[in-house]
Amino acid sequence: MSVKTASQIPTPIKTVLVANRGEIARRVFATAHAMGMHCVAVYVDADSDAPFVRDADQAVRLPDYYLSGSAIIAAAKRTGADAIHPGYGFLSENAGFAQAVQEAGLTWVGPSPSVITEMGDKIRAKDAARAAEVPVLPSFDLTAQATTTASDTEYPLLVKAVAGGGGKGMRVVDSPADLADAVASAQREALKSFGDERVFLERYIANSRHIEIQILGDNHGNLVHLGERECSIQRRHQKIIEESPSPAIDSELRQAMAMASLRLAASLNYSSTGTVEFLVDDDSNEFYFLEVNTRLQVEHPVTEAVTGVDLVREQLRVAAGEPLSFGQSDLGFSGHAIEARLYAEDPANNFLPATGQLDAFEPSGDSSLRWDFGVEQGSVVGVEFDPMLGKVIAHADTRTEAAARLSHGLEQLHLGGAITNRDFLVATLRTGAFLSGATTTDFIQRVQPSTATPASDEDIRFAAIAGALWIQGGNAATATVLSRVPSGWRNARLPMEQTTLRLQSSTDTTVPNPASTNSEVGSIEMDSAEVDHTEATIEVHYRRQRTRTGRPESFTIGESPSSPARTATVHRWGTDAIDVELDGLRRTARVTRATKSKPNSTTDQLHVQTPSTTLTFSVVPRFTTPNSEEKSLGVDGGLVAPMPGSVLEVRVAPGDMVSAGQVVLVLEAMKMEHQITAPIAGQIDEVRVAIGQQVELGLVMVTMRPDEANTEEAS
Repeated sequence: MSVKTASQIPTPIKTVLVANRGEIARRVFATAHAMGMHCVAVYVDADSDAPFVRDADQAVRLPDYYLSGSAIIAAAKRTGADAIHPGYGFLSENAGFAQAVQEAGLTWVGPSPSVITEMGDKIRAKDAARAAEVPVLPSFDLTAQATTTASDTEYPLLVKAVAGGGGKGMRVVDSPADLADAVASAQREALKSFGDERVFLERYIANSRHIEIQILGDNHGNLVHLGERECSIQRRHQKIIEESPSPAIDSELRQAMAMASLRLAASLNYSSTGTVEFLVDDDSNEFYFLEVNTRLQVEHPVTEAVTGVDLVREQLRVAAGEPLSFGQSDLGFSGHAIEARLYAEDPANNFLPATGQLDAFEPSGDSSLRWDFGVEQGSVVGVEFDPMLGKVIAHADTRTEAAARLSHGLEQLHLGGAITNRDFLVATLRTGAFLSGATTTDFIQRVQPSTATPASDEDIRFAAIAGALWIQGGNAATATVLSRVPSGWRNARLPMEQTTLRLQSSTDTTVPNPASTNSEVGSIEMDSAEVDHTEATIEVHYRRQRTRTGRPESFTIGESPSSPARTATVHRWGTDAIDVELDGLRRTARVTRATKSKPNSTTDQLHVQTPSTTLTFSVVPRFTTPNSEEKSLGVDGGLVAPMPGSVLEVRVAPGDMVSAGQVVLVLEAMKMEHQITAPIAGQIDEVRVAIGQQVELGLVMVTMRPDEANTEEAS
């Protein structure tokens, strides 16, 4: 008869505090509640109205930021929590915090502090991998001597944060001349993200795949792997599409990587969830150890989908001292799963973060999709946090079907008010390169998927008519005068009613250029005098036909000398949708109206769903109040802020001569650094910002004039 040690005796968790925010907090709450646990949220002022706060049984406002470990522990004690789950990011891989949690008498849901310490230091992790006979990439510490050595090393190189992860503190260096700048930038970013500015250099393999093995262990000596995930499609070294299994890994390579992961995990006495990450050279099929993430991963749902294992449940059970609920031989793998991360960012503007309010947000009705999101309609996307809104996961029998299901679900997401990468994700999932499995880490640069979904003439036509008739239906439903009279009833022959909409061009919408096509799109009259390259003004003319009251109602559309009369029938009108039939084609479109007042103007927008994306229209008022429109001053030769953020560095002064591509300013937004470079060679006229200043999107920061000598010489 064996006697269990104190660490092996189960200690039931009754209340768990999640030291995180957004979709991961909601994810942990879902499983914890299903296990009968109470849940506690912590939040800062910027998240006071976030959905995860309402999902919790109790919530505690933090006086500072999510990195305040002492405040989080105090919140746990105040609410009676007996365990803390760190989620991912923030303090999830902070060994000092894990230690403090345990010393406070609370249960830490994660690996031991000693394992977090060893694997959190990328250099020590590489040493441990070598000792476990796991292949590693050539690398060296970045000391003054190493910098000198690096200048003679084969390029490109990768600068990486010693304590980093999630793409933070990483820079690709193509030549010795770029090394010092890349190191300094990576160090600043690493210090802000992890509290540790140390970086090192590593060989960079451009044509590679990012493959990771999910591991899971307990405190009873049990250790398993749950197969691999491929996470190769990335921008700024951050993943945007992940899948399991990898389309490029055969059974032999899969087994070799899994066994290497288990050897390393066994040498660490690993418990809880973890991920061993590898880089696979797509040319040689050799794999190299990158790091161990001692936490739950953002992409864990694809593993859950193909294995049927709830990884958060196993985390909580292991933390309570229970053994894993299964062994390696019990695991099976079914079908294929793909996850796409939805970010508030502009793919057409180098994937820079975007801000705004989600005026429209409603997932598709496909119950087979999993939506892990931390936002809802009305949520405000600010500059304080990572721009990821959430992720969508599709599982199917085959990879092709999973990709189609995921892309269709993204298309049907009713989304408006903030620029996102939704259309880029759809385009990526439908490229031939993705469907064939050619998903190496250079995918975006090599394939260059479309950053927007082109809006067809038919989609614009239908959406504009649907939007106009939805407004008409709303006016009729809320009428306070003559409400019993049929909508549009007249006792004389008068002109048709009219609604004017202006189609907004953004990452989510590609507007046909009417200057190069017919000035009319079907029955929608386009005033070519008001159309430019970025927006189209659309006039929808309609008259209710003389029929009995009630539904359906029919309208004559586009009755004018320049367009034939057509009939639109409204089968159903609702506060959030309209069912319209136009020339035999019937669609139900979700519609959201957002009216916002500003000091000098009011914006009135309609977000109308089409089969492939959400189109956004501005409702043009019938009468414009003088001075009601905001005017912006255009500045020739001005470098404008490509996103909201904070000025970290100003590297020029008035009178300085700069070369094309030279870094002029450095901005920080959503914990990432972004360099602003001179588009041409020239002279700096004005510097309109200072270090530490908060800037809004489109603010002119620097003005400059071209170098006339070089211009004349070039001409």
